[in-house]
Amino acid sequence: MNVSEKKIKIMHVINGEFFSGAERVQDVLALRLPDYGYEVGFVCIKPAKFSACRNSTVPLFEVPMKSKFDLAPAWKIARIMKQDGYALLHTHTPRAALVGRIAAWLTGVPLVHHVHSPTTRDTESVWRNRKNAIMERLSLIGVARLIPVSRSLEIYLRKQGWPSTRISMVANGVVTPGTLPNRLKSNVEWVIGSVALFRPRKGMEVLIQTLAKLRQMGQIVRLRAVGPFETIEYEKTIKEMAERLGVADVIDWIGFTQDVNAEFAKMDVLVLPSLFGEGMPMVILEAMAMGVPVVASDVEGIPEVLEHGRTGLIVPAGNAEKLAVVLAELINNKYDWNAIREEAYRLQVASFSDRSMAQSVAHVYDAILGKR
Repeated sequence: MNVSEKKIKIMHVINGEFFSGAERVQDVLALRLPDYGYEVGFVCIKPAKFSACRNSTVPLFEVPMKSKFDLAPAWKIARIMKQDGYALLHTHTPRAALVGRIAAWLTGVPLVHHVHSPTTRDTESVWRNRKNAIMERLSLIGVARLIPVSRSLEIYLRKQGWPSTRISMVANGVVTPGTLPNRLKSNVEWVIGSVALFRPRKGMEVLIQTLAKLRQMGQIVRLRAVGPFETIEYEKTIKEMAERLGVADVIDWIGFTQDVNAEFAKMDVLVLPSLFGEGMPMVILEAMAMGVPVVASDVEGIPEVLEHGRTGLIVPAGNAEKLAVVLAELINNKYDWNAIREEAYRLQVASFSDRSMAQSVAHVYDAILGKR
């Protein structure tokens, strides 16, 4: 587009307490959407890590909700949008949709909602999932467009009764840091990486059991766990399990870091043993962009990215025995480690880039705002 052309302003309403997959999607969009005629602003309704960790420098307003059903921020968001001339409101969570729906109504602008994971399968609590799904559904009455991040989520939305005319699937995308890094696989100790906001649905119990099985098989391995735990209680549970299974001494708990790419460079393989609730995990795409082979479970949108034996390796969710076998096979050269990383890198560049994601979202905005 012409650099002198005035950009249309889009307000993204997000939670903001973490800086994990969905938050990285939002940050990448803020960086890349200006290339396609749109300028982003953020409202954080649960301000915490996002404001400090983001790479974008677009306007960010902190309008905290005091509780899940605190609607007062909607009026504050509406005032900001009117004052600064925002033309569309884009939400990313059920909580954001609740206040976003009201703010969009107050300002008379269209509402777009991003679906990063299936709300009915997002947590271990059936009651919490049901409550969030009902709240989200009511909040999205009159929504202009839903943006699922994978085909599996698109199917999920159709099963929920949403018409296909209101659904535009946009695959997640990440920045490709550069050319494929030159690397050699380990000949002695293999470093198995895990990057996540560690919570029960991420399958850490399965990964700890897998680590123990690999050691029993005589494999020399180490786990590098990058990311925070969702709760102190869950952290205690996982670390006690590692002690009980005798693998605590081969686990490095790195915690949260902004420089995830530096951590990928220390891994021989990334493992994502999620049990459910995945849309299209950014961490898989980031590993592919850094030339790190991925082994992940057959959950939701993951098989849409990884083709077993070519761009990654797929295992049944919750099966530590199978995960251990596949990892041992990768270590012992049944699968071509270098060929997998090369194919995965090419796929990420071609289909899951930051620019492909931003351009597709911009096309959604164009259609809603009458630019196309």
